[in-house]
Amino acid sequence: MNLSAKLPEIKELFPLDDLLLTMATLTMIFGVITIAGALFYFKRWTWLWKEWLTTTDPKKIGVMYIIVAVLMLIRGFADAIMMRIQQAISVGDSEGIVSSDTFQQVFTAHGTIMIFFVAMGLMFGLINLVVPLQIGARDVAFPVLNSASFWLFVAGALLINLALAIGGEFAATGWLAYPPLSETQYSPGVGVDYWIWSIQIAGIGSLLSGINFLVTILKMRAPGMSLMKMPVFCWSVVGSMSLVIFAFPVLTATLAMLALDRTMGMHFFTADGGGNPMMYINLIWAWGHPEVYILILPAFGIFSEIVATFSRKKLFGYKSMVWAILAITVLSYLVWLHHFFTMGAGANVNAFFGIMTMIIAVPTGVKVFNWLFTMYRGRIRFTSPMYWFFGFVTTFTIGGVTGVMMAVPAIDFQVHNSLFLVAHFHNMIIGGVVFGYFAGLTYWFPKIFGFTLNEKLGKYAAWCWIIGFLVAFIPLYILGIMGATRRLDHYDPSMGWQGLFIVAGLGACIIGLGVMLQVLQFVVSFRDKRNNLDKTGDPWDGRTLEWSTKSPAPFYNFAVIPKVTRRDEFWEMKRDGTADKNPAYKDIHMPKNTGVGIYLAGFAFIFGFSTIWHVYWATALSTLGIIATLIIRSMNDDTEYTIPAKELEKLDTGKANV
Repeated sequence: MNLSAKLPEIKELFPLDDLLLTMATLTMIFGVITIAGALFYFKRWTWLWKEWLTTTDPKKIGVMYIIVAVLMLIRGFADAIMMRIQQAISVGDSEGIVSSDTFQQVFTAHGTIMIFFVAMGLMFGLINLVVPLQIGARDVAFPVLNSASFWLFVAGALLINLALAIGGEFAATGWLAYPPLSETQYSPGVGVDYWIWSIQIAGIGSLLSGINFLVTILKMRAPGMSLMKMPVFCWSVVGSMSLVIFAFPVLTATLAMLALDRTMGMHFFTADGGGNPMMYINLIWAWGHPEVYILILPAFGIFSEIVATFSRKKLFGYKSMVWAILAITVLSYLVWLHHFFTMGAGANVNAFFGIMTMIIAVPTGVKVFNWLFTMYRGRIRFTSPMYWFFGFVTTFTIGGVTGVMMAVPAIDFQVHNSLFLVAHFHNMIIGGVVFGYFAGLTYWFPKIFGFTLNEKLGKYAAWCWIIGFLVAFIPLYILGIMGATRRLDHYDPSMGWQGLFIVAGLGACIIGLGVMLQVLQFVVSFRDKRNNLDKTGDPWDGRTLEWSTKSPAPFYNFAVIPKVTRRDEFWEMKRDGTADKNPAYKDIHMPKNTGVGIYLAGFAFIFGFSTIWHVYWATALSTLGIIATLIIRSMNDDTEYTIPAKELEKLDTGKANV
């Protein structure tokens, strides 16, 4: 029997698109049922609710952020693999594994999930874990708001995955949903609506987190910790959260106008109705390019801490690093138009934004040289976090150079909307953001869980990611120069592109091996944790305050708030022998756990889902539910509890019966 002749018939009987959709839906349902069944079997529902779901402890909230982000990473990586397979085999008479429409949904889902629910999740997770500890605080400024922010993030993640199960489609518009393609005329289904409301809900959570952490850093630092004595990671969070506060309202307003266009027939962005699609593009990139720096600035801060620790030296050029962060924060608002040089803005406008884009490379370069000078004549320890740093320096530098190239309008006209752009963007996000957050997760893991991760597997994973990344994306630079466009799901063999697409696919497989090694690293580390316990609280010989408390860090962070007199306070304390000084204990106050965040996110989820499906009575009820929850919470004065000094001493010395 000729199988190739039968393939079209088989595809008609069993469409692969439907099969992939069914498998994805069943996998999600199976996962939910399995987790729920395990909780019932082991009778852990009460424990889960009291200890985790309703917690106001930023460390536990940070862990939950990272868990959700990792789950979404697996989902987003599956989309990436699907795209690479399609582009490698869909040439000539071959149609590949999915239809053109499904391919558009896949790349839209990939971009949306990776930016909004992986990168943002990892970022807020690490900020929750580290910032209060680094500034010598017991908590964040607004603990309940922090819980609500996380659960709004979860509600958005649930909503975007629900698009497959209820509705059967994702947006097919690209991850930024340009009109008129995202208007009802060209996207009449619910895919774009799911996209709008999942991002809208998660984005509001991000905005609340931005306000929370900026206030935390500015108002809750330990006594004596002036701004210029603050760790560089905290400075990077100040820059990032400032950008969140200014950029995310733009996103909220833009998505609201697009939603009104779709649901109420308004014409903010429809040209034939008096609107202007270019306004949408300006607004979305007025958020979109600061978003790149929102993500990359904390990664810069992480590498600053890691390089100083593992070089056993003070960070070179501390003040220049701080000013570089502030310069990037300001300049990031003056570069958004380089995303659409080709859309007729005019030579003078293009020149201004091109020059600004080149200028922003200067403070970034300052940081790279400061890290290199920190390592110069240092006693470098080649740990897995440093492996991530070396991978970052290599890939991010390539991405920076190609970014400056594209800041030249004449060059941008040639490579705009090509795979060259895709390669550049991934250089910045994977080589910068993802590598940075993986390094930070490895570095601070023992502080949160009390044991170190397996170093050998961590190094293997880093090598796979670095090599896989270069193999996957260097071919895309070449393809972009050869004329291969973005979002390409089929091409003619005469173009000579297939070999490079196959190489790129192999690179994605190497990255997949890196992901599997990371999963194995966590499994092996948890299995062998008794052999890798951090009994000192300072496994890396760290420099900043988070290493002055025991591992895992207690729920109150510090029994006694430290007094700061110098930069790298803990390092100096170890040098002059004051690190183990007997503390004077006092009563402390801690926030109580609360389910307010879950209730708010639940009503927000119902609001989004009912608006998508035009069930407006449910939309009204969920709105009332949000308002009622806020009112009830505002009337509750019983929000804290006291830990007496004697009990605190027992907890701190390990003599309490826990």
